[in-house]
Amino acid sequence: MTALDWTMILAYFALLAGVVVFTMRRKRIETEKDLFLGGRSVGWLAIGASIFAANIGSEHLIGLAGQGALTGLSMAHWEFHAWVLVMMSWVFLPFYYNSGVSTMPEFLERRFGPKARWILSLVSLAAYVLTKISVTVYAGALFFEVMMPEVSLTIGGTVVSSFWIGAVLTVVLAGVYSSIGGLSAVVYTDLVQTFIILAGTLSVTGFALYHLGNSGVPLADGATAHGIADGWAVLKQTIKSTGNVEQFGLWHSLSHNSLPWLGVVVASVTIGVWYWCTDQFIIQRTLAAKNLTNARRGALWGGFLKLAPVFLFLVPGMLGFALHHNHVVVNGAQFAIPLKEGGALNGDAVFPTLVQSLLPVGFRGLVVAGMIAALMSSLASLFNSVSTLFTVDVYQKLKPEASQRRLVTIGRVTTVSMTALGLLWLPIMKSIAGGGLYKYIQAVQSFLAPPIVAVFVLGLFWKRMNLKGAVWGLSVGFILGMAKLAANALWGGTEGCAFIPDFYFSGILLALSIGIVIVASLMAPAPDSAHLDGLNFSCLSSEYRKMNRESWNWVDVVASLIVVGCVVAAYAYFWTWLD
Repeated sequence: MTALDWTMILAYFALLAGVVVFTMRRKRIETEKDLFLGGRSVGWLAIGASIFAANIGSEHLIGLAGQGALTGLSMAHWEFHAWVLVMMSWVFLPFYYNSGVSTMPEFLERRFGPKARWILSLVSLAAYVLTKISVTVYAGALFFEVMMPEVSLTIGGTVVSSFWIGAVLTVVLAGVYSSIGGLSAVVYTDLVQTFIILAGTLSVTGFALYHLGNSGVPLADGATAHGIADGWAVLKQTIKSTGNVEQFGLWHSLSHNSLPWLGVVVASVTIGVWYWCTDQFIIQRTLAAKNLTNARRGALWGGFLKLAPVFLFLVPGMLGFALHHNHVVVNGAQFAIPLKEGGALNGDAVFPTLVQSLLPVGFRGLVVAGMIAALMSSLASLFNSVSTLFTVDVYQKLKPEASQRRLVTIGRVTTVSMTALGLLWLPIMKSIAGGGLYKYIQAVQSFLAPPIVAVFVLGLFWKRMNLKGAVWGLSVGFILGMAKLAANALWGGTEGCAFIPDFYFSGILLALSIGIVIVASLMAPAPDSAHLDGLNFSCLSSEYRKMNRESWNWVDVVASLIVVGCVVAAYAYFWTWLD
């Protein structure tokens, strides 16, 4: 890290501080709506960018790049979920926005009753600690450990490494501006950070292609690699020559030990519907929109940006594998990814190694700033979502007489408490992540998502579903999911050795959850259809349908078709890209 690199990082923090100050002056935080929903005044451009920046955390830069080097495109199915955002904008979002709710548990209470709200609130808070907070902090700490190993502190004779310094520092900084500025500060800083993330990660991809394309590696036609355009050809040739075509392909056989294609399809779609269509972390941004039109267009803009991670993170990881295998000399030194015990590549060290080895002065600082931006945006978004869930769905239910000032204070205190729990989970998570952070988070989410998806989807499409079905579906599903997580931690890691492969388990749990919801609902009286207007498709009034129709026009339709078309094109290319 040179002086120019540090200047880039300091410039990022100065820009961040400026955005936060501007946001605070633009709108004071006086009520819970101001803190948690930005006063419902945000435009579509900022909403879409915030959805992208919130989703792209350090686990993508560390974990997804690592999976690219180890398993190629295997995890791309989770990143082609732009079509799910299109579905969310047309199917789910109108119900949420028009109901005027602040949280997803609050919507469940409108549809079913208070018990469903309590269960989803507690499950969501547990999920954030087990996945989002801990993984985001851990991945960011790993990046600091690799990029700045010389940074340390000695406290009372104990040496504190850059791993813990990075973890605590980023948590504190993200917590400060999230607490002070609320969702408005989070959304508008995300708008800026989106461009920093894109610029930083694209530079890694570009330099990796450049060095691989100018490596002089012999090509199949007898020529030697000379030029950035040859970088892609060298990558494909390397994968084929090492016998990794199936490992790096988009699809795996049903007998694959951890990523069978059927299990991956079911699990990725289930997780996608849960994350993009029902999770507070994402939906909260759309609820902050000025109106339903801006909410939908923000979701579609976020869907378009969602296509980027495959090319920003998975592809650089694969390029890192090719650079390592071909012993390419970069800047006078041979490119080498650190190895784990036993000689396997350390996937979680791939992206930091690319940054260290490939990037010239100045660009390294840009990428580190992008990494910090990804970490800070995800953490700040998490903090705001967690505090919203606890304050609105737990504290306010227990203390309905609490003043707006008191609710704002509780929301800020919650940020500190949940962050501490996330830090406490870090050592446990480190022992079961197994060097594959992205795979870890998808596996854990595949245990938590199915019952929530079953309850939301059936609740919107089946008017016979009632409170008993929601309570039993959420409760039993969550218990089974936690049992699977415990089995993995004790016996199976994340390789699917604990009785049932992870991604097959997701499909089984989804089927069980749907069955439980249906059976339990039929054992209790049907809900009154008169109370389901705006909460179920078959019970929509003509006024509601008219209001929804007026919220979109041809622009929204064309944007949706473009996003879906891009997903189809990406699948069409990568389906047979190694043939």
